[in-house]
Amino acid sequence: QVQLVESGGGVVQAGGSLRLSCLASRRTFSEYSVGWFRQTPGKERELVAGISWSGSSTYYADSVKGRFTISRDNAKNSVSLQMNSLKPEDTAVYYCAADFSLEIPSRPNQYNYWGQGTQVTVSS
Repeated sequence: QVQLVESGGGVVQAGGSLRLSCLASRRTFSEYSVGWFRQTPGKERELVAGISWSGSSTYYADSVKGRFTISRDNAKNSVSLQMNSLKPEDTAVYYCAADFSLEIPSRPNQYNYWGQGTQVTVSS
């Protein structure tokens, strides 16, 4: 079992920045690929960024490329999502998810472990 806890959400003005963190309970977290998803009411959960277990591969949705950066520190069992130049359309609940895989899964149902989510609100 892996327990994930997100932090760092909040309210920010458009153009501002936030840094989300995902802390895992398991020391073998380095064996898990991690994705950051977001969800708004009535919409499906979408993958915005992902990082492989080694950190050598990353994925970004087109909507966040050049603005978001995902990174991980396996020694601290954590994955971060630096979000810059935030837009009102980035407003959502952001979830951290982990999967015991070599690649970065793209669909929510491919992830076995989820955090509780953290709200990000970007005001215009």
